[in-house]
Amino acid sequence: MSKTIEFYFDVGSPASYLAWSQLPAIAQRTGATLVYKPMLLGGVFMATGNSSPATVPAKGAYSRIDMQRFANRYGVTLNQNPFFPINTLQLMRAVTAYQGTPQFEPLLTAIFNAMWISELNMGEPEIVGKVLVEAGFDPEEVMAKASDPAVKEQLKRATEEAIGRRVFGAPTCFVNGEMFFGQDRLDWIEAAARS
Repeated sequence: MSKTIEFYFDVGSPASYLAWSQLPAIAQRTGATLVYKPMLLGGVFMATGNSSPATVPAKGAYSRIDMQRFANRYGVTLNQNPFFPINTLQLMRAVTAYQGTPQFEPLLTAIFNAMWISELNMGEPEIVGKVLVEAGFDPEEVMAKASDPAVKEQLKRATEEAIGRRVFGAPTCFVNGEMFFGQDRLDWIEAAARS
């Protein structure tokens, strides 16, 4: 019986970006099903009393170095976005709106790349619009979907679900109920998906 990898993430998290760059290959290698679980990291932080490593200068500086080491190991580009942290509420609503559609992967790819490769200020609507156009999306359509009350409620429920499962940061993965926090646990995630 194949395993399921549930991936709780927020596009404003560079660690989520790193995990996202590797999880599809892990799922393919293990025959696991990768289930994307967009959540609002700010809401998780507020509910759990956690905060970004960036709020502690020494920890933030080390975290940037450490994540660059992992990016080098994974063979992916990770640039430190000068606008970090960015309010990702609208972006996460947009991602949620396209979940389960063929446009989900292209949208997620465009947003993650804009944040962590191109170093764009994805908190600015004009910049988001340009990124969406370049990725083949109609920005007005994307924002209309993101503003749908049902989508807002879906993201809120997903965030509450994450909190209810004791998620305190991003990325967090579950493999058949077992929790793994951080992109530096991908080897454990792969082992769990194989077992």
